[in-house]
Amino acid sequence: MFSNEWTQREFLENKKALEAKGIKVLLIDTILSPINGANTTLYNPYELAKEPEGSVFVFYCDTGKTTLNRLGEYKKRFPLHHCISLRGGRGYWRENMTVFDE
Repeated sequence: MFSNEWTQREFLENKKALEAKGIKVLLIDTILSPINGANTTLYNPYELAKEPEGSVFVFYCDTGKTTLNRLGEYKKRFPLHHCISLRGGRGYWRENMTVFDE
């Protein structure tokens, strides 16, 4: 259903579309370094497991490589949620990028 990686643009577009359908999408900080201009959630397995079933967790690190490599671990830990890695991680995030309705 979902790919293993999303670019920032895919994240923004999919977040908007999914949340319009009532599906929660969270950008998960795995490196204790929030992204400026983005609403991030600190990686806390206990708290994340409480999120509604079917929620989408988009994990990020500095470059996206570590979260992509650990994606299998995240999927095992959160089997009721969708786990995705943010391509390029924090380093490729553009604060001013937005998406508009067509």
